[in-house]
Amino acid sequence: MRKLNFQSHCKINIGLKIGRKREDGYHNINTVYQELLFHDIITLKKTKSGHSFSCNIKNLDNNNNLCVKAWNLIASKYGLDGISINLKKKIPVGAGLGGGSSNAAATLKGVNELFELGLSSENLKEIAIKIGADVPFFINGGAQIGKGVGEILTEVKPFVYSFVLLIMPKIHIDTSWAYGQIKNVLDEDNCNINFRRLIGGEKTPFEMFKNDFEIVIFPAYPEIGRIKSLLLKSGARYASLSGSGSTVFGLFDDEAKAVLAESKFSSAYHSIITRSKSRFAV
Repeated sequence: MRKLNFQSHCKINIGLKIGRKREDGYHNINTVYQELLFHDIITLKKTKSGHSFSCNIKNLDNNNNLCVKAWNLIASKYGLDGISINLKKKIPVGAGLGGGSSNAAATLKGVNELFELGLSSENLKEIAIKIGADVPFFINGGAQIGKGVGEILTEVKPFVYSFVLLIMPKIHIDTSWAYGQIKNVLDEDNCNINFRRLIGGEKTPFEMFKNDFEIVIFPAYPEIGRIKSLLLKSGARYASLSGSGSTVFGLFDDEAKAVLAESKFSSAYHSIITRSKSRFAV
């Protein structure tokens, strides 16, 4: 049976503004998604019927993960036979890097190729939004502005070419808790900031790209706030929480500076130096 390997990349949020809660229970957001080269690997293989899933992370070795959900949706819609899914995880779970959403999108794109369905990006996004708010972004990846719950997407040319140092403490932050806490400090006007207008100038005003979740997460988890401070003291030209955490990223002009900064952090933290991934030629 035919088998294919696919890279499943992570993302960071360069700026994340949270709006009021909607009738469907979600919050409107305004963010700039940036895909990174750091990735998981998904291997898909056709089988005669049903599905099987395996993973190098034991607690993901079940049928409730987003890869299987993605398969079930696309298989039922297009009458597909069977598949074997193997996921090799490198992106930490619950770290604000969108690993699960990326895995789901990679599965949809992989199935589209493996079964030669010929679906467009828009076709795949229609399925992706049924899985999770961040999943549609990963269909095309690159750099995109996300509004609504994250599904209203506008592609932009990347404006971050820096080396990206990811510091990933062993702290799991529940997204529903983070949204529940932030409802008391929302600034609706702040949510409507025009990120597109701020992109493309000679100097990016990164101070306008603050992540709203920092307001509630740093007091509750001071260790994460200290990571951001140390990144800035270590030469990052910008540092921020990604998503609802707990990963903090720093942008560095060259690799040597990023390596030196990484050496200042405890070995107890998972860290990696990576770059942005683009759909456009640079």
